[in-house]
Amino acid sequence: MVRLGSSVQVRSEAVLTVFDGPVKGFAGSGMVRMGRFVERRRYRRWIEVGLIKPRRIEPGDRIAVVSQSWGGGGLFPGLLDLGIAGLRRTLGVEVVEFPTARADADYLYEHPEERARDINDAFGDPSIRGIIAVIGGSDSIRILEDLHTGVILENPKIIMGYSDTTAILAYLNTLGLETFYGPSVLSGWAQMDNFPHPAGYYRRAFMENPGEGEVEPFAEWSNGYPDWKDAAGHGRVLDKRPNRQGHVYLQGRGVHRGRLRGGCLGTLEMLNGTRYWPVGDFWNDKILFFETSETKPTPSHVMMRLRNFGIQGILNRIRGIFVGRPKDYDDDEKGELYEGMERIVSGEFGAGEIPIVANMSFGHTDPNMVLPYGVLHEVDCSAESIRRLECVYS
Repeated sequence: MVRLGSSVQVRSEAVLTVFDGPVKGFAGSGMVRMGRFVERRRYRRWIEVGLIKPRRIEPGDRIAVVSQSWGGGGLFPGLLDLGIAGLRRTLGVEVVEFPTARADADYLYEHPEERARDINDAFGDPSIRGIIAVIGGSDSIRILEDLHTGVILENPKIIMGYSDTTAILAYLNTLGLETFYGPSVLSGWAQMDNFPHPAGYYRRAFMENPGEGEVEPFAEWSNGYPDWKDAAGHGRVLDKRPNRQGHVYLQGRGVHRGRLRGGCLGTLEMLNGTRYWPVGDFWNDKILFFETSETKPTPSHVMMRLRNFGIQGILNRIRGIFVGRPKDYDDDEKGELYEGMERIVSGEFGAGEIPIVANMSFGHTDPNMVLPYGVLHEVDCSAESIRRLECVYS
């Protein structure tokens, strides 16, 4: 493993130095690869240093909950209590509320540095074994410049959330850390009693070290929650339905392998074009995953975002696309979305061989599967199967 501050001979004519800190000015360099940021004479590039994996959770471990974006825990303390109870009951862990967990939403908006401080402190605390977001939001991107990435990379831990938490998860993964797209405290863990069978799934996902194995859909799903302003609806879900479709394979030929990378499409769009957005070779042999949020972008809006990825060359570098169940879409809108995706990926950019697997159980849906950034997966288009090909934890 390359250490921060060390130098490595990559080619005979160049010595590259690995450094810590916010990534500045690399978007558009066209020279990116999974790894830590390095500098070489007149330009910057990435080198392959391997995925930095945390260890699994064990009973009694201390898990931090933080509000890295919106202060939902302060607005809905009863719902936060339900989520913490769900974590304790399901995983047998000790939950540690960091200062932002119940902080006032306006205060957190005005003080992004406090949100970053909680994440930095959680990674720096040797007694903390994992970090879970209270909820998403809309401005996690504002805290990226205040993250102490040196401390974070030297103390790898599970960090998980979804939706706007994408900004943090994707950035840290770009620096080499395995991060986790999965349920948050208010939306996911607080609703655990509605779905008893996934509790075993979450125990296996976090407390074992799953290696090669099938990635399967949940047997049922829900599209949302009662209004949280009415405490009587806390912990409940709306419209539980059987998952009759399962995974929907839209296109693809052959067997494809790639490492997971993605998140909430709206947050990916916010990152796109900033210094935190990787370009070029970084996208080689990735499986892009994305999902829509409660803002419900139209199918045509999703197509414009996908076309942007194509113009960047991403669609011709990746090895597949996973699409989360689109929130609040009716059947006609899903059909329009799926047809449009095929038209762009295959028709406009000639990538008809890569698999597109839709209706997957991640993102703004319950229960919410856990996707480990950077872990190798395989899609067999003929068998219509998805397999994880390596251990998730160190």
